[in-house]
Amino acid sequence: MNNIRFFDSTLRDGSHAVSHKISAEQIREYCENIDGAGLYTVIVGHGNGIGASSHQVGFSAVSDFETISIAKQALKKTRLGIFFIPGFATIKDDLEPAIKLGVDLVCVASHCTEADTTEQYIRYLNTCGKEVYGVLMMYHMTTKERLLEEAIKMQSYGAQGVIIMDSAGASIPLLVSDTIKHLVKNLKIPVGFHAHNNLGMAVANSLIALENGATIIDGTLRGFGAGAGNCQIEAVVTVLKKMNIDAGIDLYKLMDVSDNVVTKIMKKPQEIDSIGLMGGLTGVFSVYALPIKRAAEKYNVDARDIYVEVGKRKIVGGQEDMIVEVAIELAKKKQLSNIN
Repeated sequence: MNNIRFFDSTLRDGSHAVSHKISAEQIREYCENIDGAGLYTVIVGHGNGIGASSHQVGFSAVSDFETISIAKQALKKTRLGIFFIPGFATIKDDLEPAIKLGVDLVCVASHCTEADTTEQYIRYLNTCGKEVYGVLMMYHMTTKERLLEEAIKMQSYGAQGVIIMDSAGASIPLLVSDTIKHLVKNLKIPVGFHAHNNLGMAVANSLIALENGATIIDGTLRGFGAGAGNCQIEAVVTVLKKMNIDAGIDLYKLMDVSDNVVTKIMKKPQEIDSIGLMGGLTGVFSVYALPIKRAAEKYNVDARDIYVEVGKRKIVGGQEDMIVEVAIELAKKKQLSNIN
């Protein structure tokens, strides 16, 4: 477990948990306090990446470019990163301005079987001399063989690493070990893992990823993130310390920022409730936890039933409208059942 890189997505994935309403002052305070803790990069912006602030997935409290400017000013020792999903953002409107504002690193993401959509963006970032990583989301929805094919594409485009995302928190340990081992064996670039905690396995699965050759862990402080939350970085660092592995991280500094800064951003402590468990069980995208809760309340149906149905339909990012469609169908069935 040498040369571990921690990607800090607290201000990115964490924004899902507060409907993307992280303030300018909170961004500044977080970046000023986390700088120099030894994390490889701090990734900022809307939960769905730059350009995503919209009616469809929610508006950010602070614009992408203001967020980047604030973070850039505060981060003196740590790389500034952003997250980018083709379709939400473009080169001209989003990447070019972000680069001018001083972004150092970009994670370019796609659904686990759609790496083709990232090619022009990864190649463009290479021409700009920026550090770029490919990200394959919802990796549990395909095989390790197909995942490797997609990762090889990203490698060929010029990605300097590939991160697989357990976006639904649906991974069991064997899936993590088999997948990571397969990718590490067959790729020439570093492999990373981004965990969600729906099944209470985020920290354990991240450690399993490291044991099987991953060298990048993407997580958040205090587990702050979509659904049941993310892999808690300071917990992983603590376990590594207990194993006498030096990750090059200032653990006390992480703890201080977690206790004194992140707790003020969070609306409530991150927890695994029944909704979180259902997300992990059915393999539904973690960011859909809040839309599913809202739809269940609006149409007076059981949120767990919505999870089961959308899980069967294998919905992915960008299909929020299907949640409402399912809720309406369940409400009609419930009404007919009551009549009969």
